[in-house]
Amino acid sequence: MATVILMRHGETTWNRDRRMQGWAPVPLTERGREQARAAGKYLAERYSIDRIVSSDLLRTRQTAAHVREALGDVPVSFAREWRERGVGVYQGLSYDDMRERFPEFGLGEAAAHAADRTPDGGESLEAVRERVLEGWRAVLEHEGTTLVVTHGGPIRLALGHLKGHTIPDALLNHRVDNCCLNEFVVASDPEIRVENGTPWREEA
Repeated sequence: MATVILMRHGETTWNRDRRMQGWAPVPLTERGREQARAAGKYLAERYSIDRIVSSDLLRTRQTAAHVREALGDVPVSFAREWRERGVGVYQGLSYDDMRERFPEFGLGEAAAHAADRTPDGGESLEAVRERVLEGWRAVLEHEGTTLVVTHGGPIRLALGHLKGHTIPDALLNHRVDNCCLNEFVVASDPEIRVENGTPWREEA
């Protein structure tokens, strides 16, 4: 049996400014660092985490480093499969610009229903789901408890896949807060035990 915890990164400067991040090297804010440290303390007190798998982008690397301070000498590896969607030429644009000018590649309903569309220099949502599921299958090859530090898009797509949702439903029907915890216990079939949990907020 394996336990997998999917955790979103802490708040970044572009989260705060409501800009499309994609693969940009955007750092955590002080609030984001505090979120990661609080989540790490909570995880250390309640789980025996054997390893961390992190997206290789800056914001997830920073989050994983702060979490690891609480977990101790836990091995960390980095995997491109857990990256956020590459949004290509739209990286850095504001959410408002995307909604008004390029809704099919933004964050709303029009984008969710354009899962096969590929932004110039980026990835389609269908392609993102395929690589996220590759990452999921790789994580399940290991028993014990794995913490995956990733992004909102991959978490939504993973949850949707396990619930049998379409890509639009997966993206539109799940809330994913900064440093939220999503716990899965996997024996024969995955069981979702925690979804978008932020219990560390009450203890911070």
